[in-house]
Amino acid sequence: MAASTIAEVLLQLEKIITESRRTGNRLGIFASLYYKVTARVKEGIDKGEFEDGARMERLDVLFANRYLSALETWQSGGQPSACWKTALESTRLSSALILQHLLLGVNAHINLDLGIAAVEAMQGQSFPDIEKDFDSINTIISSLTYEVINEINQMSPLVSLMGLHSARTESILIQFSITNARDGAWCFAEDLNKRTGAELAALIAKRDQSINTLAGALIHLKGTLRFTIWLIHLFEWKDPARIIDLLYGYKKTYITVNATGTGTSR
Repeated sequence: MAASTIAEVLLQLEKIITESRRTGNRLGIFASLYYKVTARVKEGIDKGEFEDGARMERLDVLFANRYLSALETWQSGGQPSACWKTALESTRLSSALILQHLLLGVNAHINLDLGIAAVEAMQGQSFPDIEKDFDSINTIISSLTYEVINEINQMSPLVSLMGLHSARTESILIQFSITNARDGAWCFAEDLNKRTGAELAALIAKRDQSINTLAGALIHLKGTLRFTIWLIHLFEWKDPARIIDLLYGYKKTYITVNATGTGTSR
């Protein structure tokens, strides 16, 4: 069921996280990161950090529903967008790094979904008006980056070894930048906003294939980097429940909401 408020988004994410933790499913890894970001967006809305809080909630809900819909479609045996299919199917690979799971989700969600959601949120309105609040999403992600990097380093103590390849590889795993993805998403949204009907659908399909190519580069590595990834994986946490606990903030204070949208802490 599609969420209609940011409170409902958080509740649906909590269900995914709780079930993934119970069953040891790696689907909860990206969902835990996404909960962290969404909770921070809700906090920002409540504190009046955006130009238009109601519009930001509309964007956030449309954005989140694309992930929730892709997950539901995939779990029921359907065909989500190609980049989401690659990201979701990677959760069945126990050999994939925690970082790869996170970046595959971010790749599909920001590079494809964010631009589409921004255009949908501004239907019937002046599209450029949302740019400042759109950029605020990047500020929120940046504010959480240090915390998430520390958590990844704790779970995957040798992940910094990938830096050894940075000067001599074209691997998207090393070059991936959330800021660049956000900027690309805005350009994509501007292009989408000029299209309708078949042209719009064709542009989305083309973008999906392009982003899926990036997804393939994130998960299918070549050369000496493959050995480095194997070595990193050898020493990183393997238990999905333990990974989820740390990313989700199991013992930290985060926004928890009930169906009426009332915020509490725990």
